Amino acid sequence: MKKIVLGMIATVACTSFLTACSSVNDPAQNYKGESEQQIYDRGKAALQDKSFSEATKRFEALDVQYPYGDSTEKAEFYIIYSYYMQEEYALASSAADRFIRTYPTNPHVDYAYYMRGLSDYYQNLGVVERLFKLDLATRDLTQIQKSYQSFNELVTRYPDSAYAPAAHQYLVYLRNVLADHELHVAEYYYSRKAYVAAANRASNVVAHYDGAPTVPEALVLMAQSYKKLNMTTQLNETMRVIQYNYPNIKVNFDQRYRPSED
Repeated sequence: MKKIVLGMIATVACTSFLTACSSVNDPAQNYKGESEQQIYDRGKAALQDKSFSEATKRFEALDVQYPYGDSTEKAEFYIIYSYYMQEEYALASSAADRFIRTYPTNPHVDYAYYMRGLSDYYQNLGVVERLFKLDLATRDLTQIQKSYQSFNELVTRYPDSAYAPAAHQYLVYLRNVLADHELHVAEYYYSRKAYVAAANRASNVVAHYDGAPTVPEALVLMAQSYKKLNMTTQLNETMRVIQYNYPNIKVNFDQRYRPSED
């Protein structure tokens, strides 16, 4: 009997604890006694005071409790920044993406594109990478590719945006990172004597990352791969491109080319 009573007490206690947790964490229950305008105004005040956690809670509650309210669109806009400042980059990116899809004609949608690009970029970086300069080209660049796409959309769709110049700078940097990554992969294939794969990946650098510093190296790697494959036509075409665009480069088919060797 004693064991049964203790079990019932434990169950009741556990249920009460879960209920309490649910009421604290459920945005629908937070600030239930406040009006839509009160939740928004106090969330905006928290944002201005850099109380980002409180701002986030209020904007989330507003979105749940008043999904069609007059202040909800503005709250969903501000929550992007609030997540970003808490280094919740995945949530910031999702919030920006949701804002773009839900409010594509909002006059500030360019900001959402910009913040999505930034959030995806920093989401790719761990704490160590933020503190020390490491070679991103050796990392998995899924988020970097998404970041590049967001900045590219911003520059293409809103060339006169106040965020376009910064986005363009990120595009140049990320283009070079992605080109470096492709070249690393191509060199790996070449070292493994997978010359077809090496030529294809090097060709991607030339085709998709025009202007990147690694383009000359990619062209030389293409030529070396075609030489190994006895693909004379492709080799001759690649050599013509090299000679026309980079006349100072001397292709040595016995060793890998590096710009510093010129």
